Amino acid sequence: MRLFFIAWRNLQHRGLASCLTLLSMTLGVTLVVLVLSIAGVLTESFNRNSNVGYNLIIGAKGSPLQLTLNTVFYLSRPIENLPYSYYLEFLPAAERQAALAHAGGVLEEPDRAGVYSRYMSGGFVIPVCLGDYVGRFRAIGTTPDFFDRLRYGDSGEDSYRFASGRNFQTISPEHGFFECVVGSVVAREMGLKVGDQVVAAHGDVEGEIHEDAFTVVGILAPTGTPNDRAAFLNIEGFYLLENHQAPLRDAETGQTLGTAERPLTEEGNLDLTIPLPIEQREVTALLLNTAGPLAMGLDYEVNKSVRAQAASPIREVASMLETFFEPARWTLLALTLLVCVVSAVSILVSIYNSMSQRSRDIAVMRALGASRDKVLWIILCEAILIAVGGGLLGVLLGHSLGALLSPLVEARTGIRIGLLTTHKDELWIIPGLVLVGILAGLLPAVVAYRTDVSRSLAT
Repeated sequence: MRLFFIAWRNLQHRGLASCLTLLSMTLGVTLVVLVLSIAGVLTESFNRNSNVGYNLIIGAKGSPLQLTLNTVFYLSRPIENLPYSYYLEFLPAAERQAALAHAGGVLEEPDRAGVYSRYMSGGFVIPVCLGDYVGRFRAIGTTPDFFDRLRYGDSGEDSYRFASGRNFQTISPEHGFFECVVGSVVAREMGLKVGDQVVAAHGDVEGEIHEDAFTVVGILAPTGTPNDRAAFLNIEGFYLLENHQAPLRDAETGQTLGTAERPLTEEGNLDLTIPLPIEQREVTALLLNTAGPLAMGLDYEVNKSVRAQAASPIREVASMLETFFEPARWTLLALTLLVCVVSAVSILVSIYNSMSQRSRDIAVMRALGASRDKVLWIILCEAILIAVGGGLLGVLLGHSLGALLSPLVEARTGIRIGLLTTHKDELWIIPGLVLVGILAGLLPAVVAYRTDVSRSLAT
């Protein structure tokens, strides 16, 4: 302990040089902490949000990663749409008939079960429609099952709760088909409350605004998932919006014959009491929870078809992290560690340059009885104090910056970075800095060890 006290007094004597060297180490460790913390939080967030209560996403042929990013995280653009009749192929006979009875339209063999329904025993399927925006946030057309049946969280067992209001209904006495639920971030940034009305922009944030408004009947409690940044529209109302009807196609060739018309009253207004017929509907994706023993072959059956593909969100997210995120994280970490190496060199230079000025002091210490080993350890203690002191300040500064930036990052991405968000690799920072301090102080310590007492006292 006495050696550290003497080392501390020596650093105080060289206050400016010591502070600048300490600052360089602090900044280097701050960068390391930020990279580790943010990378850890992002990885955890992607992994957690890929566990969203369904294990397969069905969409149009294309990139499965794009389908996952678009459907789970509301990033990228929809690939293409699937006919609504494709969704019905996952339903048992009774539910297919109920869908036809609700919406009307024409189905081939309406009494049969869906082609893929045998894989859905014990599971469920939820349709979603994407493409529109409410403000700068994505609008998702879906059914009440989205909040009634899906779960989220690390364990996948957390139910959706409402900070105020309730889930939307397929058709309600007050608002018909035009009800919606908004995420916590959407409600906060747009100042929405239960009873307010929102309108969707078609296809883009700056797209044409639809005339028909949805009434907000529920505001989600914060979930820490991308759903905080989305508005969920009743799919029945979503279909009735202008330009949301599937084009009319020839049944045999698939050639487009024209644009379908929305159901209108005799006065020419939109009839809000009649749902869009099934043949005029399309879906962007289907969310499947396949709990049955036969579900293992479903993705193969879907992928070998010409029209659709099946993607596992957990598998696609893991592949994305391994392919894109991990190399970027290691590159950033290598750069920040290089900064720490430069800081270690500055410690070496700072102490080494002071040796010529301190040779007489070292000689006096030797003359008063200090051994060569003690002199060597005093110099090493100075380097260790700078390295560890800068490291501790860097850890504190890194987490403080993370806490300050957390509201901005959360507002943009829904990812929360707290003051105490730590990464397991941070446990190696302080032991590593002790080693860095020893290595940086070794050369100056050897110079001090070899100081000629008689020559230094004579000058």
